[in-house]
Amino acid sequence: MSAISVRNLVKKFGSLTAVDGISFDVEKGEIFGFLGPNGAGKTTTINILVTLMRPTSGEAYVAGYNVVEEPVKVRERIGIVFQDPSVDRNLTGWENLYIHGLVYGLRGEELRRRVEESLEFAELTKFKDVEVKNYSGGMIRRLEIARGLMHKPEILFLDEPTIGLDPQTRAKIWEYVEKLRDEEGVTVFLTTHYIEEAERLCDRVAIIDHGRIVAMGSPDELKQGIGKDVIYVRVGDNSSAARLLEGLNKGMLVSYKELNGVLALSVSNASKAIPTVFEVASRMGIRIEEIKYTQPSLSDVFLHYTGREMRDEEADWREVIRMRHRMR
Repeated sequence: MSAISVRNLVKKFGSLTAVDGISFDVEKGEIFGFLGPNGAGKTTTINILVTLMRPTSGEAYVAGYNVVEEPVKVRERIGIVFQDPSVDRNLTGWENLYIHGLVYGLRGEELRRRVEESLEFAELTKFKDVEVKNYSGGMIRRLEIARGLMHKPEILFLDEPTIGLDPQTRAKIWEYVEKLRDEEGVTVFLTTHYIEEAERLCDRVAIIDHGRIVAMGSPDELKQGIGKDVIYVRVGDNSSAARLLEGLNKGMLVSYKELNGVLALSVSNASKAIPTVFEVASRMGIRIEEIKYTQPSLSDVFLHYTGREMRDEEADWREVIRMRHRMR
């Protein structure tokens, strides 16, 4: 039995369809990721799976229980780290975990032991008596992960777990998430708009855009599916890009996309294809402003399936401001 099973899930807010008929399974013990830009439907999906929101239609099962019909049983078996900080900043780290344990029915020596174990896991033992308002953003995130593990959940949901964190702290959080899978056997469902995060952590990734899953598989499977190499050709305007694409032999291309005067050409061998691109452009009188090639990344996969780029840096500054505002 899958840890999570979703079939034809839909969530509408008036005329807006936030989640549009998605289906997927998450296997026990894997890290499964939803990768997509802000507004793609990631958080809405998590809110349904953790029983905070009812779907408009479709079914979802978490730990074998229907999220609509058996929400209490679902909640007993999951942990959650929300996108926005939700710990009490006026309490210490120890007090936050202690109160959370009480909510889940832990008492006495067992509760104190779980608090200490969770603090040790998150490397926060020496800060346990410090008020959370004096924690850094990374420490708060680690405390929230520790809190989510207090009651030994089967499945941990992480909604944008490293948003607004610096690269060093982000890498540390990644280590904790991998330890959850490798040492604790916890199934992890995470959402992210960071390409690198999905590639580093996820056993499988579902790329979601406008409420729909457009591709799903392991990072390697997704990258291999669009070709061995990706050539980027900048020619300056859409009409020149369209002309150049028309002049190329489509047989040499695994796939192709055009975006704002840039062609993204997926090919099996870039070293053989690039001279051909120059030859065709010269024959057609098209000036190539820039050409480069890389092996496919999940960013290339996203471009391939959606026809547009997903830029981490464009989301970062907005999310940092949003996070700071919520923390205040």
